[in-house]
Amino acid sequence: MMKINYPAYLLTVTACCCLCGCFNLPTASSQITGSYISPNKYRTYNCDDLTLEASSMARRENMLVIAQEQRLKSSQVQAFWLGYGQGDGIEAAELANVRGEKEALATMMGKKKCDIPKDFLKPAVPPPSAETQVLQME
Repeated sequence: MMKINYPAYLLTVTACCCLCGCFNLPTASSQITGSYISPNKYRTYNCDDLTLEASSMARRENMLVIAQEQRLKSSQVQAFWLGYGQGDGIEAAELANVRGEKEALATMMGKKKCDIPKDFLKPAVPPPSAETQVLQME
């Protein structure tokens, strides 16, 4: 009869459970790239309309980045306790679409020789958490 080494068995099971907790975590907002959107969608827009749409897309992107980061944090807690995360939701898909819209807008603004807002194509970053803000104040 084969003897089982219980400490080694327990260690192996614990390690597997810890590694499984990393499965199905949402994608960080900084790693989500834009979907392809045709710039022709905006060919009838004038420069003022394009600038207005660009500011609207920038605001929407900021909201989606915050939502995606909140999903990531709550999923990490869930993965710690339950062994699996929430995965990407509608926020990630919508963020990819908005970033694609921004690229299409920038392309059309360039073709029409409109002023492209400063840092328009720079991806939005999540705001610092409360913990980070406290550390920066010290």
